[in-house]
Amino acid sequence: MDIETRKIEFVQEFLKLQSEEVISKFEKILKKEKESSNDSIENSMTKEELNARIEKSESDFKNKRCKKTSELLEKYR
Repeated sequence: MDIETRKIEFVQEFLKLQSEEVISKFEKILKKEKESSNDSIENSMTKEELNARIEKSESDFKNKRCKKTSELLEKYR
């Protein structure tokens, strides 16, 4: 199973959760992982590389080289 499929399945299961306590736990885990990930991205890319990546992403979005979440979800249903 590829990572995109795993993420979609995870989100689908997450959306079914009813416990605020469990959701809070996931939020804490996500926050911790994002902080860790941001640290490694910042340390692995120069400011110029990061800015170039941002510009490319903005260009892709402006030129409609992106997909809506609903399109991705439909693809994996």
